[in-house]
Amino acid sequence: MSDLTAASSDAAVLTTPEPGTRHTGQGVTITVAEPTLRLSLRARDAALLASATGLTLPTKIGDVTETAEGYALMLGPDEWVSLGTPANATAGQPLAVVDISSRALGFIVEGPRAEALLSAGCPQDLAKITPGHGTRTIYETVEIVLVRLTDGAAGPRWRVEVWRSFAAWLWGALVTAA
Repeated sequence: MSDLTAASSDAAVLTTPEPGTRHTGQGVTITVAEPTLRLSLRARDAALLASATGLTLPTKIGDVTETAEGYALMLGPDEWVSLGTPANATAGQPLAVVDISSRALGFIVEGPRAEALLSAGCPQDLAKITPGHGTRTIYETVEIVLVRLTDGAAGPRWRVEVWRSFAAWLWGALVTAA
């Protein structure tokens, strides 16, 4: 039999970053976005979904439609996600509108090195995603929804949506890469 003794060690504790938390690295800033309304939208008939919810929905996968409150991104042939824009009632319609606000957390990644930072862990060619477009993808091993919001003199501005259970890990990965 071997004699095992407990060794003391420092435990790493992951905590979900709070809205407004900011990390500034060389050429990039990462900010935890403020809480927002998030809706998962599913329907086989996009026109019916748009009519029933009152939302303006994109009709091409990867496209974004913007409103004063937020935007909607088409993720698949019958799937959209809406951020910040409320939807009307949909009772009795063959569609699903589910509030997923508590499920995810958003990060804003911006600056001249933002694309390089995101490309460090994402297998897609992010240069092909133009402002007003987005995709579901991964960063390292974590599923994210990525939207290129703008390009400007200060560099591109991206929104990264991640499930809350992975937010602390992704925050740490982004800050480390920055």
